[in-house]
Amino acid sequence: MMNGEYWQAIVANDKTYDGKFWYAVKTTGIFCRPSCKSRLPNQEHVLIFTTKQEALSANFRPCKRCRPDGVWLPEEEWAQHIARHLEENYAEPLTLAVLAEQFFASTYHLQRTFKRVTGITPLAYLQEVRVVAAKRLLIESDLAINAVGAQVGIANAAHFATLFLKKTGLTPSEFRHSYRLNLP
Repeated sequence: MMNGEYWQAIVANDKTYDGKFWYAVKTTGIFCRPSCKSRLPNQEHVLIFTTKQEALSANFRPCKRCRPDGVWLPEEEWAQHIARHLEENYAEPLTLAVLAEQFFASTYHLQRTFKRVTGITPLAYLQEVRVVAAKRLLIESDLAINAVGAQVGIANAAHFATLFLKKTGLTPSEFRHSYRLNLP
């Protein structure tokens, strides 16, 4: 039941009410903390819950902005989790949309935050991780160039060779050849 005090807390984005109640918006299917900076909903569309579980049980999903489900991390730690995920899953078909879904954020917010914290975009970071992995495979294996590309998540051989050249100054074949020439 909506009371005036709760409505004022929502209007004022009052952090002191966080944890005392959560509100859901019927028209969006989302629930938030009272301090959420999202657009103010129409009061008649708002439901109040005393626990997060009540909101989840009523089939409302957590807001991606205020993270009322408790999956909130400081931006630096969040970016580190994303980077670690990219390092561990570089061979998978990762896109900004996939990452955003996995890390409960919009593509815009994920891209902007990751770049602000790390200095590069998630795609640029992923490309660097893939090139490092490709170098290792080119040195340690006799796999064909297109197989190396596929193993690091770049199935298109031409795209792999172009990216590798751009990042290292050498084609994959030149890199492998020059490494093997310099062996003791």
